[in-house]
Amino acid sequence: MQLFVLAASGGSSQLVEAFKHNPTFMVLNLITSAIVLTIVVERFAFQMTRYRVNSKEFFAQVKKLVTAGNIDRAIKLCEASDFPILQLVKSGLTQANKSPDEIDAALSEKLSELKPQAEKRIGALWSLANIATLIGLLGTVSGLIATFAAIASPGLSQSDKQRMLSNGIAEAMYNTALGLGIAVCCMITHIILHTRAKAIQHDLEATMERTFNLLTIQQRPGQF
Repeated sequence: MQLFVLAASGGSSQLVEAFKHNPTFMVLNLITSAIVLTIVVERFAFQMTRYRVNSKEFFAQVKKLVTAGNIDRAIKLCEASDFPILQLVKSGLTQANKSPDEIDAALSEKLSELKPQAEKRIGALWSLANIATLIGLLGTVSGLIATFAAIASPGLSQSDKQRMLSNGIAEAMYNTALGLGIAVCCMITHIILHTRAKAIQHDLEATMERTFNLLTIQQRPGQF
């Protein structure tokens, strides 16, 4: 945010100069920001599209079919799409006539396959936040070193040295501002996506438990 405020208040020329004098670290952070954006868009799209099924409403339909003895129809209902919730329920339904241990094993295997997908690549955002910050700091330090080396040159007046120092520090700090800005965005999106992923995983676990209970109750004497 600070970067944009400075640019809006007349610092855009300094930003351009900073990019011209020391583009390496800014380019690296721009690449980092592109990676972050790709991960965020992909993860939001994955969560919004793959988990848009209301698990409770869907399970109510499955339960109605199973209690009526229509296991095959329930399986076909699950095959209507490849949403993870449907895949999980189907893994249990295909073992409906087997022992509770076999049903539990099938559900657990599918759950262990689906849960990591919900949080895939989200953890990378935290690492990218640290990387962006360090790149920004490295760019700032590099810029300051170059500035101090420049003002140490002989033949410069005191006013020229002061001007070069102030401009050099301002330009160098853009690297830190850019890195911190990217880091903040990474942390915010990480919190949002991680929270959503945990909710999805909890929903998967709850659906597994409902499916297991439904199928094992159906097997008990007097339930048919």
